[in-house]
Amino acid sequence: MALAVHLKSASDLRGKGDRIARVTFRGLSFYSRVLESCEDEARFDEVFRWPIGSKVDGSEMLEIQVLNHSKVFTNRLIGTFRMVLQKVVEEGQLEVSDTLIDDNNAAIQTSVSIEIKYQTMDGSVKVWSDGEFLDIPEDCDGTFQFETESLLSGHSQGSAKNGVLSAMKLGKTRMSKDDHKKGDDPAILETEDLDRKAMRLGRAIDPDNISLASVTAVTTNVSNKRSKPDIKMESSSGKPVDYQISVNVIEARQLVGLNMDPVVCVEIGDEKKYTSMKESTNCPYYNEYFVFDFHVPPDVMFDKILKISVIHSKNLLRSGTLVGTFKLDVGTVYSQPDHQFYHKWAILSDHDDITAGCKGYVKCDIAVVGKGDNIKTPHKASETDEDDIEGNLLLPEGVPAERQWARFYVKIYRAEGLPKMNTSIMANMKKAFIGENKDLVDPYVQVQFAGQKGKTSVQKSSYEPIWNEHIVFTEMFPPLCKRMKVQIRDSDKVNDVAIGTHFIDLRKIANDGDKGFLPTLGPAWVNMYGSTRNYTLMDEHQDLNEGLGEGVSFRARLLVSVAVEILDTTSTEIVSSTEVKVEPVSNISESATGKVEEFFLFGAFLEATMIDRKIGDKPISFEVTIGNYGNQLDGVSKPTGAKKKKKEGGTESEEDESELIQNSSDEEVEEDGDLVSVSSTPLLKPVITDRNYFHLPYFEKKPCIYIKSWWQDQRRRLYNSNIMDKIADKLEEGLNDVQEIIKTEKAFPERRLRGVLEELSIGCSRFVTLANKDQNQAGRTRLDRERLKSCMREMESMSQQAKTIRTQVKKKTVKDKLKLVLNFLQRLRFLADEPQHSIPDVFIWMLSNNKRIAYARIPSKDILHSIVDEEMGKDCGKVNAVFLRLPGKKGFGPAGWTVQAKMEMYLWLGLSKQRKDFLNGLPCGFEENRAVKGVGLQSVPPISLSYNMKQVFQLRAHMYQARSLFAADSSGLSDPFARVFFSTHSQVTEVLNETLCPTWDQLLVFDNVELYGEAAELRDDPPIIVIEFYDQDTVGKAEYIGRTFAKPITKMIDEHYGPPRFPPQLEYYQVYRGSSLAGDLLAAFELLQIGPAGQAELPPIDGPTDSERGPILPVPLGIRPVLSKYRIEVLFWGLRDLKRVNLAQVDRPRVDIECAGKGVQSSLIQNYKKNPNFSTLVKWFEVDLPENELLHPPLNIRVVDCRAFGRYTLVGSHAVTSLRKFIYSPPDKNAINNWAHAGTHRNTLAVLEEYNLKTLSVLFLSVHYNAFCYNKKNVSMYNKELESEFDNFEDWLHTFNLYRGSLLMSCLTVPQGSICMYKLPLSEEISRDAGFDPNMGMFQNIPHNDPINVLVRVFVVRATDLHPADINGKADPYIVIKLGKTDFSSLRSFDIQATFPMEVYADNRTWRTDSTANTDATCGMASTYSIHGYNVWRDPQKPTQILAKLCKEGKLDGPHYGPGGRVKVVNRIFMGPTVIEDENGLKKQTDEHLALTVLNHWEDIPKAGCKLVREHVEIRPLLNPEKPGIEQGRIEMWVDMFPMDMPAPGPAIDISPRKPKRYTLRVIIWNTDDVVLEDDAFMTGEKMSDIYVRGWLKGQQEDKQDTDVHYHSLTGEGNFNWRFLFPFDYLLAEEKIVISKKESMFSWDETEYKIPARLTLQVWDADHFSADDFLGAIELDLNRFPRGAKTAKQCSIDMVQNEQELPTISIFKQKRVKGWWPFVACDENDEMELRGKVEAELHLITAEEAEKNPTAHDSCILIFLLFLTMLTLALFFFHFPTLHVSFLFFPCLFFHLDSFPFSTPLAL
Repeated sequence: MALAVHLKSASDLRGKGDRIARVTFRGLSFYSRVLESCEDEARFDEVFRWPIGSKVDGSEMLEIQVLNHSKVFTNRLIGTFRMVLQKVVEEGQLEVSDTLIDDNNAAIQTSVSIEIKYQTMDGSVKVWSDGEFLDIPEDCDGTFQFETESLLSGHSQGSAKNGVLSAMKLGKTRMSKDDHKKGDDPAILETEDLDRKAMRLGRAIDPDNISLASVTAVTTNVSNKRSKPDIKMESSSGKPVDYQISVNVIEARQLVGLNMDPVVCVEIGDEKKYTSMKESTNCPYYNEYFVFDFHVPPDVMFDKILKISVIHSKNLLRSGTLVGTFKLDVGTVYSQPDHQFYHKWAILSDHDDITAGCKGYVKCDIAVVGKGDNIKTPHKASETDEDDIEGNLLLPEGVPAERQWARFYVKIYRAEGLPKMNTSIMANMKKAFIGENKDLVDPYVQVQFAGQKGKTSVQKSSYEPIWNEHIVFTEMFPPLCKRMKVQIRDSDKVNDVAIGTHFIDLRKIANDGDKGFLPTLGPAWVNMYGSTRNYTLMDEHQDLNEGLGEGVSFRARLLVSVAVEILDTTSTEIVSSTEVKVEPVSNISESATGKVEEFFLFGAFLEATMIDRKIGDKPISFEVTIGNYGNQLDGVSKPTGAKKKKKEGGTESEEDESELIQNSSDEEVEEDGDLVSVSSTPLLKPVITDRNYFHLPYFEKKPCIYIKSWWQDQRRRLYNSNIMDKIADKLEEGLNDVQEIIKTEKAFPERRLRGVLEELSIGCSRFVTLANKDQNQAGRTRLDRERLKSCMREMESMSQQAKTIRTQVKKKTVKDKLKLVLNFLQRLRFLADEPQHSIPDVFIWMLSNNKRIAYARIPSKDILHSIVDEEMGKDCGKVNAVFLRLPGKKGFGPAGWTVQAKMEMYLWLGLSKQRKDFLNGLPCGFEENRAVKGVGLQSVPPISLSYNMKQVFQLRAHMYQARSLFAADSSGLSDPFARVFFSTHSQVTEVLNETLCPTWDQLLVFDNVELYGEAAELRDDPPIIVIEFYDQDTVGKAEYIGRTFAKPITKMIDEHYGPPRFPPQLEYYQVYRGSSLAGDLLAAFELLQIGPAGQAELPPIDGPTDSERGPILPVPLGIRPVLSKYRIEVLFWGLRDLKRVNLAQVDRPRVDIECAGKGVQSSLIQNYKKNPNFSTLVKWFEVDLPENELLHPPLNIRVVDCRAFGRYTLVGSHAVTSLRKFIYSPPDKNAINNWAHAGTHRNTLAVLEEYNLKTLSVLFLSVHYNAFCYNKKNVSMYNKELESEFDNFEDWLHTFNLYRGSLLMSCLTVPQGSICMYKLPLSEEISRDAGFDPNMGMFQNIPHNDPINVLVRVFVVRATDLHPADINGKADPYIVIKLGKTDFSSLRSFDIQATFPMEVYADNRTWRTDSTANTDATCGMASTYSIHGYNVWRDPQKPTQILAKLCKEGKLDGPHYGPGGRVKVVNRIFMGPTVIEDENGLKKQTDEHLALTVLNHWEDIPKAGCKLVREHVEIRPLLNPEKPGIEQGRIEMWVDMFPMDMPAPGPAIDISPRKPKRYTLRVIIWNTDDVVLEDDAFMTGEKMSDIYVRGWLKGQQEDKQDTDVHYHSLTGEGNFNWRFLFPFDYLLAEEKIVISKKESMFSWDETEYKIPARLTLQVWDADHFSADDFLGAIELDLNRFPRGAKTAKQCSIDMVQNEQELPTISIFKQKRVKGWWPFVACDENDEMELRGKVEAELHLITAEEAEKNPTAHDSCILIFLLFLTMLTLALFFFHFPTLHVSFLFFPCLFFHLDSFPFSTPLAL
């Protein structure tokens, strides 16, 4: 029922102004939009609609007010129109135009024009059309209309065979109960019918403008009394998962401090890892890699804080000084693209001094990998881009670079409803000794945020503690930590335990948009859930109290608020510390959180079935609780004063009374004021259903519960959330339709997508209309107001975007637009999650033997009542299938997949004063049974319902087949059977042995099924059918496989059994095992009413009982699919990588193919080790398959090992679920070799079993190997395996993975072959083709599969991101290649001779890691042809030979080489060079370049063209079986293969790593100037410094060199003329210095480091009796540094601060440079200042040049050596005058110059 008012206009208005109208009915008001600058007429033209729960009385009033709108002041009333609705009730439609009245009830000149329409449920008044019922926006134009509506004649009420075609609407209409007696019209119009109907209507429609509203298999005339159940049972939250976090610390820059020795600490949770210490530098370079492994639940992992800290001078004896810290949570990293930050700069800040500013930057990579995640290597930016620190900050997108400090205030007021935290024995002891029984809980609140923790004071012995304290956190804003953890804990002398936990998601209480707001929350109550409330010393569900997993019981609620204050760090009053503070706050009033209202919860148990047999032998009852209300088992303390507060609340306001749309009287509300709640059902002993399940005998009598509770009235929050949830549900359903249409290749998916977008736009507009109500409701917080504004902006924006996208949806763009619309769904789900709680969730517990067994948790918003359909909870007032499950960790795994009980429940929650019609949604035909009888108590809820209307049905379950079921046995198969549950009945299908795709073809008949309620309602909304699948084991209980739901099509007695609804058609139902897909069921279900004449009136069951299978009925002919004869041809190629079965090797395997009961066997492989290929290639069989391709059964592939004495052992199996891609289609007559042209990479098969390598070029990699850098123009870099880039090369030879095992379906073997199927008879044209071999069928012209000998060359370039294997966080990797039984270990390349296919798989192992990917991909086409140099052509065949063979085999015309560098193939002409240069520089003519040009464009060749794989380097992941699914690193590699029967290839390419080149950097320090003066002269007191300069190359701090000291400099000037010599090894291509040294004295081997080439120069003040004073420094990147100033005056600090803007030079190109550079350092305010200037000269020479041109430094050493020699000679002659002279000179000849220091003045 609904009332709609069309407000057309208001005329004869006075003056000019902004007008607005308010329309009110039953206290619910709608506002029109504001019409600006109206004069005498305001044309509103808006429709307002009221869905109503009870009939409109003729005496009820409608009120319309017209007002002058003001943006500043209150709207001023112009006049009012009131109307009694008697005439509207009688006629259903009325147009009125009348004058308004003023406040004095005097008529004024202004008039209003309206149209009113009223629709009842029973159809007693006019029925509207869809277009009249919809609230269509004003701005709809020709491009946004409901095209579907215009194509429907009349109002279709029929049921659907395939779906529904109707206009989009959110509010559902309830049709007449007798509508089903009318003729059934198809409610779906297929696309052809759609077009025909449009033509019949005489309209020419644009096919690009048609919208389809629904294609799901539902009916339009449903009573809407049942909810859709959720089939996914298991919750994954709380279940531990493997995670790996890798952090690569590259370098640090601009660290604040003087002469630092920095160490970087990486901390995640409680784990810490440190880099090595770098001495005397503010810009250290590390490039150190750390890996952290975790096995925790996802929520725990993502809340962990990752902290990067820089520490100065840390060693074993001291902890060092903290320089700065950067922190973020792991969840922020995981939410990034590819779950990583790559080469980003982390900003360091000092948490002890928030006024200090930035403390430096750390460049790092951070990646978080879970099982199954693939980390992609990002595109490497240039060195210059990465040096742009501000442009590459380690911040998520949208976070500003300059974050501010902020204070987060978490105010904790009080808590209610805490559970007991001690046993009853302890309570009795306490009472005995102390004499009083105080509350046994000492609560306090602990808040964790951004790695910090704060807690309130402890309130002793209180179930309702009051704190009135706030916890203050100081953190950067926006924070990089998403959640705040609030926890109530019980203080205990031994161990504090958590009572309950709540997480506050900062993203949901803030908005970072232009019109956003800072995080704010409350004051609001937050509900906490966890384990059951009965206290035990060893609580097995304590993890639930910690927030891990879904809580199974209400634990407490906490009044809390959150506010954020941005700090002004320049203020002198600011407290600089970030230490957590706890301070008292003032109390808040009781009304601050809203007015306390009495809520009423009613529930009826209509069925209780599928009760597990373990508990079926004892009486069972059910308990329903909301908060602590209704909880009778756990002995909780009742809330104090709740009812008292309600009584003292005063009289109800007019606004509250206006909500009583059911017109409940005040007397009825007060009569049951002392009503006692009934929260549990009576104990009842279960009745056996079958040997596995029981049920409770809830037949005619249905037990009920009802609970009164008191909560703050914050329904508006839940209403808005429900509206958005319903829009999201509708959108998700529509998108699933579109995806299903695309998947099944049906026509016109774009039409359905347009319909989805129309529904979305209407729904968003409807939200804006409904949500902006109750603005003045008590207890509205700032978050309520801001969130409403934000949601309305989002919904308005989404509505407009949906309209825009709808106009862009075309056939070619439907997939792209579908991805955009999927983003809308995510946004809606995010907006719908309300962060401020109100009413706690409802828990339903099954009790047995006074213990809690199983539970279900129902969000209160889902059952909350509202007078508006869109606002009402999706399960409110509906029969819902509720499945109970085990609590906590018991619910994980198989225990969580099984159902403990299934209930059909009816739930209703709302205000007590609105409860008059709380029973309206129940199936009709019952009488109420009340516990209290007497006069004046008619409003007491019933304790049970007695149904006097019973219908008898027969259910027919047509179980045809299932496919891709879960493998439950160790053999990799199952022995499946299905158990069908309907009401209290259960039947099973037969057991089919050893199959994952059973075809039961069985009809299950359920006779005399009794259902209670009216026949019409049961026809529209029958109960659901539950189908469970099990694996039958010979010993023990059957193992659960999965579950699915279905709804039968119902036929009543007076309906005809015929089209369009009957017989029902087979449909696919997805089978779920927990939350994972476990197969599909193909079945149909029909529910047939049995009349007075009994089953004789039912449609007969076609077909006799299957005599071969016993008393089993097959699926009738009208339901089973129509069959046609098909031939299936199978190409048997070979088997690969067969593992042991039961510890025995597979020796004589065979492949069995089966489909629909028919099949074929391959030839037997006599000896798998010698030759794993089949001798007979092609076999075929004929089978009857459905004409509908979507109903084709799966094709099963089994591999068995034929052993002695006729035994067969299953090796593995594979199910091909879809045969569509193997269906043969007639070829193009112009094609030459149709089968060979099935794919796009025909001539590049990575599956080398083609073996016809003579027709292929064995291609290779073009790399400058000696220089070790990839020529990216010529080489393709694949970031994954080569086969992944080319669709596994399955052009005509397919790979099928075999599975075996019950726990993990691990891939064990790989059979190779292909399949072709086609309908018989086959066209005679095909068989008459020349060269057609009937023995090969459709597999013509395929190569042989004989073994072939090949030379395999494996080139491993490098490994990256290896998992550390040593204690020091590093590894010593080497490569092991295993091909067949041959193992090779080397460092870079391997030459292996192998026989294929016996040794088909190469296994690459990097120390302790294992690459499991096969290396079949072997070839790549070069882009250039050379006959010498590093890029020499290495294939035995030249490009001209390869091209000639390809043309010959493809029967192509060509190649024809012509003059002018031209070549012609078929009708294509290619051009290219014809001259090649030999080693001597001589040029000669050649056609090789032309041939190679054609090969590189081979895909452009008509008929035979395909894409050839270019030369490449592929990147393969390394995997470790101990950590499945998580990469342990990557290797860059490629493989060459050369058949041995072809000419021998050239030598293997040398890919040894480049050897660094030896250089010497000569640095001459000439002068200094303007050096700061640090000391005072002893005698005069003048400022002075004793200056010297120190220098070193980065990474060689231990070899630092000093000049001499320039003493007593009074002006900062110093003269040195001093030369530093820095020899180093350098890799030019990588721009890195190579250093090999031992990490410590305990290291066994030297470690090689690659460090950027950077020169550090420092200026110092020398002191005699104390440590020297550091004055300043400069660091020069030798590859890019600013050119030195010509004079000291031109040298400024801008050369450092503006380095990015200045032109730079490279010493490796310039070789020699001289100039002035500034010395800088940071002052007390961490600001950079000039500390001096240095004139220096840099001269770079090679080692050879240094040896040829020694410096004066070297001559001085020779003179010094000669002087020592002469002195020694004189001394020896003085003591030993007879000693021979030559003997004394001999030792001197072997002095090495390098043994002397290098720092020497230029002249002695």
